[in-house]
Amino acid sequence: MADDLKQTALHDLHVDLGAKMVPFAGYAMPVQYPMGVLKEHLHTRAAAGLFDVGHMGQCFIAAEDGTFETAAQALETLVPAAIADMEPGQQRYTQLLNDEGGILDDLMVSRIDMAGHDHMLYLVVNAGCKTSDFAHLEAHLPDGVSLSIKDDMLSLVALQGPMAVEIISRLNPDITKLVFMTHGEFELQLEDGPLYAHISRSGYTGEDGVEISAKHDDMKRLVGHLLSQDGVEPIGLGARDSLRLEAGLCLYGNDIDTTTSPIEAGLIWSVQKHRRTGEGYKGAARIAQDLAVKTRRLVGLKPEGRAPARAHTEIQDMNGKSIGEVTSGGFGPSVGGPVAMGYVDIPHNKAGTTVNLMIRGKANPAKIVKLPFVPNNYFRGE
Repeated sequence: MADDLKQTALHDLHVDLGAKMVPFAGYAMPVQYPMGVLKEHLHTRAAAGLFDVGHMGQCFIAAEDGTFETAAQALETLVPAAIADMEPGQQRYTQLLNDEGGILDDLMVSRIDMAGHDHMLYLVVNAGCKTSDFAHLEAHLPDGVSLSIKDDMLSLVALQGPMAVEIISRLNPDITKLVFMTHGEFELQLEDGPLYAHISRSGYTGEDGVEISAKHDDMKRLVGHLLSQDGVEPIGLGARDSLRLEAGLCLYGNDIDTTTSPIEAGLIWSVQKHRRTGEGYKGAARIAQDLAVKTRRLVGLKPEGRAPARAHTEIQDMNGKSIGEVTSGGFGPSVGGPVAMGYVDIPHNKAGTTVNLMIRGKANPAKIVKLPFVPNNYFRGE
């Protein structure tokens, strides 16, 4: 690997665990451990998988006047989600848009839930986009609203799977009170002393679980503890990708980019109704246009047979007309066969439609299906 690759705070641990390290978004990252991608995937669906996502960008936005309203309104000029009505502890998924409504990046936004800090917004952005994201934010946030980048201070891991919350809540029972897309600040009681962490009940696998942000040295202690627990295994990027694909979740750079809008990508649920009027933020006109005139949509594809359809595979209708392209594809271990996502022209997006995937020049039949490929297991409360 290139010597100029960055390393997360957990790099040495990955090597000690026997991970196969690969370049990813400028970092040396574990793609798989000795267990292998297939078993790592299935283990996460059955128990708890621990992912190092410390390569992703973490930052805070705050207003000098100390009000949440000023910070929220500033961010609302750059994203289609409603931010100003977020309550302390609430988290939302949204996208940074360019002037044409294309997606610069997708991100998670949280309103801090801590006394004296609930005027602040905490953002997690993709590793491959974080440098341009931070520059975009700094260029467009108004005077009086500041961006504070914390990559040099904070690590980030995800603990995902049906056992994840039970395991992390042994260190602080209050974590069980979180529901999907909420977060809080918690003191975790480890044998060698407490540590403080920002924990959200979220992730990108379709499973229940949490994402945990803590200082680098504290994260090393926490990860060492978690890996000592029955049911927890380290999981690499390979299984993370197959898990998110089965969950029908978009991968930036594959399923969404600067040419796609949130509406085309099936992310209308992330644009609250009062934000669909065509004004109020960069790219708003594209949102309204794509809502009014449907041209293409991201769909699920279930190929017949065993041949996987990779990204850029051409999609044809049954008359041989090109109608779209696969954006993500591979083998779904929980599905037990190949799965894919891609864009197709309207009106070929209806579930049940038969199409052909042109794999190595040969037409392979597939069905348009609803996403996700496996049911999501998010905890939304009793």
